[in-house]
Amino acid sequence: MKTLFNNYLNTFKGLSEEIWWLALITLINRAGTMVIPFLSLYLKEDLHFTVSHVGWVMSAFGLGSVAGSWIGGKLTDKIGYYKVMVRSLLSTGVLFIALQYLNTFTSICIGIFIVMLVADAFRPAMFVALNAYSKPENKIRSLTLIRLAINLGFSAGPAIGGLIITGLGYAGLFWVDGITCIIATFLMIKVLHPKKAKVLDVIENNNPVSAYGDSAFIIFLVAMALFGMVFLQYFSTITIYYKDVHTLSELQIGLVLGLNGFLIFIFEMPLIKWLENTNYTKLGLMSFGAILTGLSLLILNFTTWSGVLVVGMLLMTIGEMIAFPFSNAFAVERAKKGNQGEYMALYSISFSIAHIFGHNAGLQMTAALGFDNTWYIVSIIALISAIILFVLNRNLNLKRLL
Repeated sequence: MKTLFNNYLNTFKGLSEEIWWLALITLINRAGTMVIPFLSLYLKEDLHFTVSHVGWVMSAFGLGSVAGSWIGGKLTDKIGYYKVMVRSLLSTGVLFIALQYLNTFTSICIGIFIVMLVADAFRPAMFVALNAYSKPENKIRSLTLIRLAINLGFSAGPAIGGLIITGLGYAGLFWVDGITCIIATFLMIKVLHPKKAKVLDVIENNNPVSAYGDSAFIIFLVAMALFGMVFLQYFSTITIYYKDVHTLSELQIGLVLGLNGFLIFIFEMPLIKWLENTNYTKLGLMSFGAILTGLSLLILNFTTWSGVLVVGMLLMTIGEMIAFPFSNAFAVERAKKGNQGEYMALYSISFSIAHIFGHNAGLQMTAALGFDNTWYIVSIIALISAIILFVLNRNLNLKRLL
């Protein structure tokens, strides 16, 4: 056990102090995003929206995310990642607190759009900051550490969120989310101010390639948008499925969702360290991750036993642990060809597009076709994503050989 523990700790060695601070800020921020997994339930149970209305609100969520990612990328290339991250975090905290006072369908759609526009300007800036604070040989592990922080926050968030809803109601979630964003802002100002932070990887490109003209990158983004549509069912449709079909309470839903983050916190870094030393390509691993994620939803149709929810969560977690770190690394690697903000903005936008269509399509399909047919369709989308990544991987390998 001591050897295993020491080997686990060794996977974190060599990462810069700035990466650790960035991970802590991300952890504080993401621990407060407990509103997001419960948003569809909040709209349905507390505001009494129809499932169709919930779907459209989630589309507004995605549209705001697209706009925010694009603006964040532009601002990052123009004024720098630090200023974008600080302003985004602080404004998001204030907006989340204000969001609880909106209660009509139109105002909620507009409010969610604005919140996500401001919040997701943070994402491309964070990726560029991570690239700057990390040595080239530590990129994937640095990305994995940030993901660990995100998922540790998500594992604690839903569990704590379930307790807050039980004790204080849904309004408490908005207060906690807003306050944690503001706390993360002040911590960032203290420890990552440009006068204090040490840049380890300066990338200068006198002839940057446009991300829009990088055909391999665009195909990759299409596959990731499809994968995102499948993965995001765990943040909207699945919570309603847990409650309506398996009659789980909010606390039980939070615990099942929290299992995902806990497993990632324990196993992702050793898994990534091991996979880095194999001959598998990034795109090949992403393809396998997409298949596992689709399978996690497909198996829900095979039995009414509630234990299958845990099995599905395990499969999704393994798929996520494999797909996301290597997709991040692939995007960061391609970004060196051009303007980093532009590349990372498009990478973020691929998931924002998934937010636009994934939540709404899943909710509309469950209302019209039922959960079983929805899981079949979503599993097929996961397979299409896996095939695109597999073919792209083969074509890029052939180009390298030529």
